Amino acid sequence: MEWLLNPWVISIIIVSVVVSNIAAIKYTANMKFGRHDKTQELLRKQQEVEKLKHQQPQDDATDTTDKK
Repeated sequence: MEWLLNPWVISIIIVSVVVSNIAAIKYTANMKFGRHDKTQELLRKQQEVEKLKHQQPQDDATDTTDKK
């Protein structure tokens, strides 16, 4: 157990954590993210909702079954 408290072991662990974090940051810094046009997405969702709202009353009007 005392080998874990050795200053060399502690130093190696700290250096390895720092190096791995720098490598992860370098890897994620070069990622290319596509342009996400939020307004177009919101407009498309709104159109879908409007279409569903217009279909809903027609579905209720054509329903002729008894709900007793």
